[in-house]
Amino acid sequence: MATEETFHTDNTGLGDLESEQLYLEAANILQKLQLDKPADEDWSLDDMEANIEENLQDQFVQEALTQDIDLAQYSEQIEEKLQVHEKAFVQDFINEANNIANLHMQISSCDKILESMDHMLKNFQNNLANISNEIRHLQQYSAELNIKKKNRELVRGQLTQVVDEMVVPQSMIQIITDVPVTERQFLEQLHELSHKIKFVKAQSFHDAIACQDVQEVLEKLRIKTISKIREFILQKIYQFRKPMTNYEVPQNALLRNRFFFEFLLTNDRQIADEIRREYLDTLSKVYCSYFKAYSSKLIKLQLDEKPDKDDMLGADDRPRSNLSFFSTSARPNLKHRATVFSLGNRDCVLKQELEAPIIVPHAQQKIEVKYPYEYIFRSEQYALLDNSCREYLFLCDFFMLQNRSATEFFMEIFDKTFELIQKNVKTYISDSYDPIAILLCMHLVYRYQVIANKRNVPILNKFHSALIQLFESRFEIIMKANIDSVQRVEPHKFSSIELNPHFIVRRYAEFSGAVTRLNDEFANEKISTLMTRLQVEILNLIVRMSNEFPQRKEQLIFIINNYDLMLSVLTAYTSEDSPECHDVKELLRDRINEYVKEVLIPYFSPLITFVRDGDQSISDGNIRQLENKLTTISKLFTGDFRKTFDLIHNDVIRSFPSLKLSQPILKDVFTQFLSDYHDFQRLLSSNTNIKTAAANIPFPNLHQLMVEIKKFKLPFDGDQFRQRP
Repeated sequence: MATEETFHTDNTGLGDLESEQLYLEAANILQKLQLDKPADEDWSLDDMEANIEENLQDQFVQEALTQDIDLAQYSEQIEEKLQVHEKAFVQDFINEANNIANLHMQISSCDKILESMDHMLKNFQNNLANISNEIRHLQQYSAELNIKKKNRELVRGQLTQVVDEMVVPQSMIQIITDVPVTERQFLEQLHELSHKIKFVKAQSFHDAIACQDVQEVLEKLRIKTISKIREFILQKIYQFRKPMTNYEVPQNALLRNRFFFEFLLTNDRQIADEIRREYLDTLSKVYCSYFKAYSSKLIKLQLDEKPDKDDMLGADDRPRSNLSFFSTSARPNLKHRATVFSLGNRDCVLKQELEAPIIVPHAQQKIEVKYPYEYIFRSEQYALLDNSCREYLFLCDFFMLQNRSATEFFMEIFDKTFELIQKNVKTYISDSYDPIAILLCMHLVYRYQVIANKRNVPILNKFHSALIQLFESRFEIIMKANIDSVQRVEPHKFSSIELNPHFIVRRYAEFSGAVTRLNDEFANEKISTLMTRLQVEILNLIVRMSNEFPQRKEQLIFIINNYDLMLSVLTAYTSEDSPECHDVKELLRDRINEYVKEVLIPYFSPLITFVRDGDQSISDGNIRQLENKLTTISKLFTGDFRKTFDLIHNDVIRSFPSLKLSQPILKDVFTQFLSDYHDFQRLLSSNTNIKTAAANIPFPNLHQLMVEIKKFKLPFDGDQFRQRP
């Protein structure tokens, strides 16, 4: 190449250089730069085209093409310029050869320095690796030491705990032997002692030799503790035997120290059984004697007069003067008998008085207050309920009893008391004829049974069920006696029977309402059946007594008045939709409908007969017979027929003293009359012959009759024109 030749030619003339080596190194560097040029044969055709396109865009090429210069000549010029510049570049390079050589030497020196640094760093890295291994070894050794330390601390802690739980400190010995059991310190040390005894006993099974050092001390402390606890509990139990003792005080003291019995049960079952038997014997006698004395004092507060076997629904209430001298079927005390079958405010014992404070006999005797039996029974049962619930919960808590064991222990305490109360109740009700009192007592038991279950004391259910059965049996006997008394009533023996409600029916109405109200919350099928039987007998009695009246109208008045009384009382005690009210309503409605037809017959008999037989006579062709009746009917409305309405009004009002009953009946009577008169006018217009015969008879129109009837201020509902079936 031309460049290489020029370099060699110029290189031969470098005599003025200080060192030939520098020139050789510069020549080698220049040669490397020339060798780095891409060879022409390495160019591809595509590269050539790309270079041509790129060169055509050059400013000088564009200028040469636009000036019409000879490209060959222009190429030579360019070549010459390149050679000139190349020689200048080589000359410059040669001029800087010293600097380049110095730079090369410096770079070589730096390479050596870096090489030494690299060697030094590798040595340092090796040293670091050795240090890392030593650190890892030290960490492993430290972890081993830490594990050994923790194991020793764990062993030390367990050993310390074992020693602490075994060792009996002097303070514990002093407190247990000298401090009273009621002090808090004694209870705290008792817990500690119990724990130590259990722990030493458990360790002795593992053949721990250290247990032998403390067993003797613990045994002495155990005996001393059991002795003090036994003395304390027996002392509290003996307090129950003192008269006028409040049982809650010693029980609360025992409950505050309930751990005492647990300690006895764990460490000496024989002493624990002794405590349990002593408590059982004491409380059994205490409760039995208490309720025996309380019941005997309460019964003295009972009312002096009480119902007997003569106080029955069917008993005669006539004054003694109306009876024969030797008659004993009547009772003079009418006021007393009236309260036998009426509830009044006696049901307060089931509401406000249910959980009221019990009766204090001596306080009530001072003020001379008497009570019916149900109040006495309530006070006794509420006292029994409170004591039983408290005692049952105390037994479960202090003696740690559950389920069957608690039930058996409780029944052993209260068995005599329950038998005593059942015997007293049975003695009283055996000659009691007060059904309201019996029923109230039964419902008291129902409610106290619910309260006991709410207090989580279901053990009283059996006792309550026995009482309920006693009351049910006696109530059934009393009911059957009353039913028999109603059946034995002979209406013809009454001196007189008025149209007003009979006193026997009044008694039944009050009694039925009372039973219905009481049974509303706690229904009793047996009682409902007995009441149904009694109702049937009362209805039969009403019919039998009504037969004593000669006229059907009077019979109906008597029946309606008695039915209305029954319905009024039942409605006051129960709702109008109750089954009892519904049955009486149906009977009352039937009798009122019959009475309405019966009361019109004396005043409008020809009109009623004409309307009743009119359709049949027309169909049979008996027109003449109907025409003859028109004259008779016309006489009913001649003159002042308004007086007839007044007579009907007065008749109904006198027959039924209750306006609540008489007004609807009077409305039904006038409504029936208007309906009959409307049918009468229909028959007149339905046949030509009858219409012609009635043309000359001045019958009032329906509107005139309604105007007169409305003067009585009766509400009408528009059904007065209902068609006859």
